[in-house]
Amino acid sequence: MNPPAASCKIIVTAPGPLPCSARRAPPRAATRRQMIRRITTIDAHAAGEPLRLVVGGIPAPAGATMLDKRAALRRRRDRLRRALMHEPRGHAGMYGALLTEPVTPGADAGVLFMHNEGYSSMCGHGILAVVTIALERGLLVRADPEADVVLDTPAGPVRARPHLRPASSGGASRPARRTDEAPPAPRVERVSFANVPSFVLHGGLRVELRSRSFPVDVAFGGAFYAIVDAEAAGVPLRAERLADLRALGMEIKAAVERTVDVAHPEELRLRGIYGTIFTGPPERDGADLRNVTIFADAQVDRSPCGTGTAAVMAVLDALGLLGSDRSFVHESLIGTCFRGALDSRTAVGELPAIRARIEGSAWITGEHTFLIDDDDPLRAGFLLEGSAP
Repeated sequence: MNPPAASCKIIVTAPGPLPCSARRAPPRAATRRQMIRRITTIDAHAAGEPLRLVVGGIPAPAGATMLDKRAALRRRRDRLRRALMHEPRGHAGMYGALLTEPVTPGADAGVLFMHNEGYSSMCGHGILAVVTIALERGLLVRADPEADVVLDTPAGPVRARPHLRPASSGGASRPARRTDEAPPAPRVERVSFANVPSFVLHGGLRVELRSRSFPVDVAFGGAFYAIVDAEAAGVPLRAERLADLRALGMEIKAAVERTVDVAHPEELRLRGIYGTIFTGPPERDGADLRNVTIFADAQVDRSPCGTGTAAVMAVLDALGLLGSDRSFVHESLIGTCFRGALDSRTAVGELPAIRARIEGSAWITGEHTFLIDDDDPLRAGFLLEGSAP
């Protein structure tokens, strides 16, 4: 796979205090050349959750491992993450990704994920969207478009399988394609991926908040989640209670991290609670559970959360409730679904683990060229305190 195109190297300075006046800042001295960075992206969504894939303008970070690459991106290009994720180019619920060179033999590419607070170790809806974008926009061209796509992530390699839409047989006839004409880009109907091993780190951890005591399961599905029954926590799983769910989700995250150490047994750099998953009874026919995931800086996952689905499946398996002969359908707060299945069993250190296969669909929503002007006082972006998720 060709690496993302790199732009010329320029310096993005710290934004500094904002001017009180809305007037344009005076021209800078002639000795300093004004710089405008162009960043191109292809945007998509998977089950309602956005994904902004950077395809030009940000050099791929160096590093021997994906965790090293993530650290380099955070250290050297974090202003660009904020510029793309935050207002005025993004919003508090924006999610992004950047392709890199792979780090393991046989992988097609590496991928780093970003959000309103920083960077994640793995992202399920992001895998669905990145594979869809890469194939439909020709970022990844292979002899067999339905062959597996292997992506390195900070949590480990992920093997994704695209399922293409069948060629349309209806409609007006088209002229025959010339022999020297490139074949049309494939259309991806859905993507499934075998996730990194998922396991329960702390089961039934007791948390006391807001005059309530309720159990929390801490499980890993590519990131660590605190999984709690919404009714037991005292907040119904309803869109109109989203503000309460966001606040309580952050409180649960902090309470768990005060109580126990949350670290991956085989990679100590994978640590800390990434999000809180509130679960409840499903509303859609055929769904098994309904959920909403509050992650990063109180960000709300519109999708059922791919890595969160894998973590929930690990909890269900530990309870003996995950059947190997049927799929697990996870519903989001907006009614969209991901489908999970038990792919295989394994172990992480001394902990039993599963490999979950997650399946869903993504759709491309736009192609963008963003400009970041050194003279713009809001070039690094902003988020309003308490803004909509």
